[in-house]
Amino acid sequence: MARISYTEKEVELLARLIKSEALGEGEEGMLLVGNVVVNRVVANCDIFRNVRTLSEVIYQTNQFAGVGQPLFNEPVNQSEKAIALRCINGYRNEPATNALWFKNPGTNVECPETFFGRFSGRYKKHCFYNLGLKDNCDL
Repeated sequence: MARISYTEKEVELLARLIKSEALGEGEEGMLLVGNVVVNRVVANCDIFRNVRTLSEVIYQTNQFAGVGQPLFNEPVNQSEKAIALRCINGYRNEPATNALWFKNPGTNVECPETFFGRFSGRYKKHCFYNLGLKDNCDL
């Protein structure tokens, strides 16, 4: 059963975002980025309280740098769509299980302890962040 409601168009939209944000991170890195996006649809707190669809989350102003990249507008393949669907259907893994943000600080750069939230871990070049111990946002 899906963790969130979605349309087929949103599966492709999520796949495009995942590809533009994490193509070089392999399948697991792409899944973790997708995990964050789905968490934002589910989250009942902070700036995500009033966004309830993948489209609303992905196009929320200044949230994902990948939306402005040329790669975001390129077609996706079946493998990339399958990764997006796995996220929609509930895939979650550390360090993104409860993460609401991620950041790619660059090669050989340490993850800051705080970004918008508290550092929860790193996978390859991506640093993941959640709100911390006291608020899990109904995730």
